[in-house]
Amino acid sequence: MSTYMAKKGDIVRKWYILDAAGKPLGKTAVVAADLLRGKRKPEYTPNADCGDNVVIINAAKAVLTGKKGTQKFYRTHSGWVGGLKETPYYIMMQEKPALAMRVAVRGMLPKNSLGRTSLTRLHIYADANFEQQAQKPEAYAVD
Repeated sequence: MSTYMAKKGDIVRKWYILDAAGKPLGKTAVVAADLLRGKRKPEYTPNADCGDNVVIINAAKAVLTGKKGTQKFYRTHSGWVGGLKETPYYIMMQEKPALAMRVAVRGMLPKNSLGRTSLTRLHIYADANFEQQAQKPEAYAVD
């Protein structure tokens, strides 16, 4: 039995829209990462970029379960001594909810050029207004 390998001409990209209102941030990020990689397609190939385009709306209404709002931190470092900055996730969800969602999805993608190109097909909006109406995205349910 031979293994199927997707070719560049065989890949058909669709547009999906995910509504994060009232859903956990991590579960929404898992679904988005799977769609970006193309893992839910029968022609999925791990070393090929066969994923779809994803639009996430209502990122500001996503919820953090448990004590993640106060115990989980977003950390950045400038590279200088004492350059560590920590932001609790409850503040990040209030000020920059799209960045919080992007960081969650980026952590679930591979750490190589395939993951970086997949992340360019992700569009995140804090509210229900989005710019990709012309692409007619299909609604995808987040369980």
